[in-house]
Amino acid sequence: MKILVVGAGGHLGGEVARLASAAGHEVAGTATTAASGWSPLDIRDRAAVQALFAAVRPQLIVNTAYRATEWATCADGAANVALFAGNARLIHISTDALHAGRPEPYADDDDPTPITMYGAAKAAAETAVKAITPSAAIVRTSLIIGDHRSAQVRLALDLIRGVRQGALFTDEVRCPIDATDLAAAILELATTDYAGTINVAGPQVLTRAELGELVARAHGLDPASVPQCTIAEAGAGPRPAWVTLDSTRATNLLGIRLRPASEVLRP
Repeated sequence: MKILVVGAGGHLGGEVARLASAAGHEVAGTATTAASGWSPLDIRDRAAVQALFAAVRPQLIVNTAYRATEWATCADGAANVALFAGNARLIHISTDALHAGRPEPYADDDDPTPITMYGAAKAAAETAVKAITPSAAIVRTSLIIGDHRSAQVRLALDLIRGVRQGALFTDEVRCPIDATDLAAAILELATTDYAGTINVAGPQVLTRAELGELVARAHGLDPASVPQCTIAEAGAGPRPAWVTLDSTRATNLLGIRLRPASEVLRP
């Protein structure tokens, strides 16, 4: 199968490309610059997307590209990818950040309730993808962890080592997932005819501070050195606090085992 990974220069996109290549697929990828070794592509540029897709002619497109601070990439870019997907199978990667937060886990089909710009942009992206390519699968996931390529791992290590200022919140809850597990799930999902939203997140519920402590232990550092505070103590703006995803549908549909963060981040 010819697979195009949009955002192959990133952590998740890189894992999707690596696993697909190892499985014998023909893999093409895009990144923001040519320095990554992938084809440079700005998905905000509709003509550029059209030209590259026409040249590659993929059978499967996995869109992992995003910029948390930029509406045009998250929303308009996703629409451009869907617009020129043609007959290719499309897997679009979304986020748990489009939910406002609540004590009960979110189901696969729960409507977005964004309270941040990023959440609103990803919600808009889902709306566009569903409207343009109804056969697409939209994967809602959580914090992506793994090796040093993980932004979550780098953040924790930088805070512990004093490279960055700040703290990890003790009252912000997520379901972290390993990038390799998520990539494997995406490629397996691509072989099905599943359409619409589906939650694919880790089975272990953790605060960001607890996740930071796991990162510290995994790297031989003192977990007590992780800077911690509440969202209110940090004076942070509105943000989803307690967001957990019910991934039962994914675990029943797919053969991949989604590992808990404590297993992924072992010393």
